[in-house]
Amino acid sequence: MGDIFKEQIVKRKATAIDAAVKIGLILAVAAIFVISLMLVQGLSVLITFAAGFGAMYLISFRNVEYEYVFTNGELDVDIIYNQSRRKQLFSANVKDIEIMANAENKDQSGAFNSFETLLDFSSGETKPNTYFFMINYKNKRSQVIIEPNEMMLKAISGSVSRQRLFL
Repeated sequence: MGDIFKEQIVKRKATAIDAAVKIGLILAVAAIFVISLMLVQGLSVLITFAAGFGAMYLISFRNVEYEYVFTNGELDVDIIYNQSRRKQLFSANVKDIEIMANAENKDQSGAFNSFETLLDFSSGETKPNTYFFMINYKNKRSQVIIEPNEMMLKAISGSVSRQRLFL
């Protein structure tokens, strides 16, 4: 039997908080420029340039994608900032999933009420391909939200016990 390898990228939708952070940082740079003009006129351009560079760096962290990688029963989720910086957020064997259901499946909504940690690796919108699953992750009962495409869902559901799936 061959190895199973699937990967998928899900882009997080920009929120009002993202817009507020961007506007706030731009206003902060403008305020720094005005204050630096009053206090240290000769260095105001340099100070403003440094503040602007810092603001752009921080704004780049608001552009987020999640990468799902499924390899032989292991599901890994990485976060990718501005299509350049990557960090692993989640890694677990899908055989440890207690229950998995589509977000639109209201029959199983009660099974997802009791959790210690919420791990949302979705676009931020509830879509037909949004799924919840419960898993013991880092010794905490965790609810995980993902948006697998059809190939990823097929790979995951092939490794999870049928009694635990409510797709």
